[in-house]
Order: sequence, then C-alpha cells, then structure tokens
Amino acid sequence: MLCQALTLGLGYNATLVTLGAAGLGFAAGVTGAFLVLRGRALLGDAIGHATLPGLAAAFLVMVALGLDGRALPGLMLGAAVSAALGAWAVDRLARRTRLPEDAAIGAVLSVFFGAGVVLLTVVQALPTGRAAGLESMLLGATAGMLRDEALTIAAGAVAVTLAAVALGRSMLWSAFDPAFARAAGLPVAGIDRAATALAVAVTVIGLKIVGLVLIVALLIIPAAAARFWTDRGGRMAALAGAFGAAAGYVGAAISATAPALPTGPIVVLVATAVFAVSMLAAPRRGVLARALRRGAGAGPAPKAAP
Repeated sequence: MLCQALTLGLGYNATLVTLGAAGLGFAAGVTGAFLVLRGRALLGDAIGHATLPGLAAAFLVMVALGLDGRALPGLMLGAAVSAALGAWAVDRLARRTRLPEDAAIGAVLSVFFGAGVVLLTVVQALPTGRAAGLESMLLGATAGMLRDEALTIAAGAVAVTLAAVALGRSMLWSAFDPAFARAAGLPVAGIDRAATALAVAVTVIGLKIVGLVLIVALLIIPAAAARFWTDRGGRMAALAGAFGAAAGYVGAAISATAPALPTGPIVVLVATAVFAVSMLAAPRRGVLARALRRGAGAGPAPKAAP
C-alpha cells in the first residue's frame, strides 16, 4: 500500500494531498533557508504558536455567524492575522526594548499560545458539536481533506515559492552582510519583514498538513540539512526546498496509508532522517568527511557565500 501511495496510486484526493504537501515542503524549505542564514530560525516557532488564538477566534466568529466553524479559508485568515500580530510583537520587542530577540520570541510564544489554549478550551466546551477535528490543526491531519482544501494549500505554496524566488537575492545579501546591504541601498528591515511574512504564509498554509506546533520543524530542518551540502546561499535554498518537498511528499504518502496517525509528526520524522543522512554523509561538512579531514590533517571547510 505504501508503494501505491508513493506512486500516487491511492486515488485523486490522496494524490492532491501528497502533491500539496510536497509543494508546502518546498516553500517551507526555501523560506527556512533565509531564516536560518539570517540567524532567525526560532522566529518560525513563535509564529507557529501565535496562530492558535487566531485559529480559535476564527472558529468562534464563524459559528456565531451561523457558518461552518471548520471552514479552512476562515481558519487560515484568523491564523494569519494572529501570526502577523505575533511576528509584529517580536519585532517591536526586539527593536524597541533591551530584550534580545530570543527573549522576545519566548515571551510572545508563551503569551499567544496560552491565550490560544484558553480559547480552544472555550471552543471545545461549545454545545454546537462542530468543534470536532479542530484540534488536528495542532499536529496536522490529512485524512478527510477536501479537494478544495488541497488546492488552496497547493496554490498558497506556489505563491510563497514565487515570492521567495523574487526576493531571494535581496534576502541573501541581507543575511550574509547586512551592513553592505544597507550601504548598497537595500532596505534590510523591510527585507527582514518580507521574510517574516513568508514564514507567516508558510505557517498558515501548513496548518492542515503539519500543524501549528510542528511547522517550525519544516522551516528549519530542511534548511539545516541543506547547509551540510553546499557553501552557496542560493544552492542551499534550492536544496532546502528539495529536502522539504521530499519530506512532505513521503510523509503525506505514509500518512495516507495510516490515517490514524497525525501527518505532522510523520513529515517531521522523514525530514529528520534527511537531516541525519546529511549530517553524516555530506561530502564537505558531514561528520564522516570532517573526521577524514582531521585524519589527513586538512583544514576546515570554507564558510558559505551568497
């Protein structure tokens, strides 16, 4: 059955979900590469956790309006607003106070996630009976995903990828040498916000597949794995996209054969396997290559270049 899933032989909907997950993985990998190079990898964690109150609030609003509270476009809109507020709060705290960015991330993550848990408790206590399945947004679940939902996710992944490619050179210069980028007239702060916006978009479109808790792993792990294979920023972004796409594709295929298991953890485990292979076997930066160089008396591998 797994072979059928990997060869897209489990039906139309399963094929859409698998391809949508691959597209999401590619978009997350490319976006994550710029976050990792800029030293802002944990920002994705804050954004992911900050989506929870918006998710629950969107459900409550839609139910109050007599709509289906589990409608994916409404949930994505609420999550996007909440995630954007979380990212804005991190930026303000880091720029306008003496808090370092990691402390600002920790504060925002805790406050937003706590508020989200409270709202989710309210949602679960509603007598409407329409809250079932909302908790799947925490870890992701593709079982029962509708065709329109899969197409929405795929379209969002394509849009994020195109935006990342368009901004790629500017984000690379900003990541490697912010001072030079400013001297060259590039708006470094604006570029950072654009990268944050891409991370927000990836988080929102990945809610159904990976879930808000684990989306940070899909942003960081493929990029970290790609870092072992190349010294060039552009190639790293492309490799991170390929690794993310592979993790999404294989993880979604495995999930299709075991619908009782949440999709997010499976995707992350596949990405972790890619990272482990990269860490061990990459020809220049892998553990084995470093051990061989030390044995031969060679120097360390060169630093990455844009």
